[in-house]
Amino acid sequence: MSFPIHRGRRLRQSAGMRAISTETRLSVDQLVAPLFICEGRGVTEPIASLHGHARLSPDLAAREAAALGVLGIRSVLLFGIPSRKDAEGSGAWDPEGPVPQAIRAIKAAAPSMLVWADVCMCEYTEHGHCGVLGASDVDNDRTLPLLARASLAYAKAGADVVAPSDMMDGRVAAIRAALDEAGHTSTVIVSYAVKYASAFYGPFRDAAGSTPQFGDRRGYQMDPPNVREAVREALADVAEGADMVMVKPALAYLDVIRAVREHVNVPVVAYQVSGEYAMIHAAAERGWMDLQRGMTETVTAIRRAGADIVITYFARELVTSGVASRSGVPLGEARS
Repeated sequence: MSFPIHRGRRLRQSAGMRAISTETRLSVDQLVAPLFICEGRGVTEPIASLHGHARLSPDLAAREAAALGVLGIRSVLLFGIPSRKDAEGSGAWDPEGPVPQAIRAIKAAAPSMLVWADVCMCEYTEHGHCGVLGASDVDNDRTLPLLARASLAYAKAGADVVAPSDMMDGRVAAIRAALDEAGHTSTVIVSYAVKYASAFYGPFRDAAGSTPQFGDRRGYQMDPPNVREAVREALADVAEGADMVMVKPALAYLDVIRAVREHVNVPVVAYQVSGEYAMIHAAAERGWMDLQRGMTETVTAIRRAGADIVITYFARELVTSGVASRSGVPLGEARS
């Protein structure tokens, strides 16, 4: 009798064998947890479309960041939700706004936590667009100094990372110049270099109150069919001084993550966005999918596609379920 020489099943026959032959691994160090920051103190506002997440006032955001640090999660990404909006989005650079307050509070509660601050005007403008308006669309060049001003406010508050998500041309160079001139040469820029005009942002816009009051963002966010353009955008942002580049969303753009990874020599970040998270939860709630397996499979796919870092609303669950391995010393045990 002839037996097959190749038996792929040998490396799949037990949990231990599958673990030792795993090609793509997920570590807690590769995760970034998003937090929504509102004004006030002692405020928790659950977000109906984002299961398990809430808008938090700066003091409670600091408590949550410290708890994430004890789990070993080393990075949080902050989105601000101001009580007042205007045409320019001036609340974005208010030193007493929700994000600067949260940065200072988190740094006091968990000094080793890496704090990322999203930089965009959409949460702060009364019209919901990502910059100041021109005659018929967002005025790219008039928006650049405002993005730089917001970035500088976050850096002054203690942010380790500023992450411009506006998709204005030239904003990385403008932000880098402003930071360097002010002495913040160590502040990292993670550029949302490849941000598509996607249907998967709905729950986020509900959480942040950033739905445009008219029109849409297709004039400045990327067209979903394009991948060569994604590579151009990423390379342009690296040339302007981006320390890392991001692809957003993740699941519908795994090929884009791979293409960007193959063309840039900086870390690649992928954002598993709100609609992707909500979609998995909705299917699980209806009994159509196992939640943990769906979570694990999708985040693993993002890593397998080439993302070095994953921003995900599943960050806490990935660690507490044991899916993401813990390495190093948890932040809660690392204080001097």
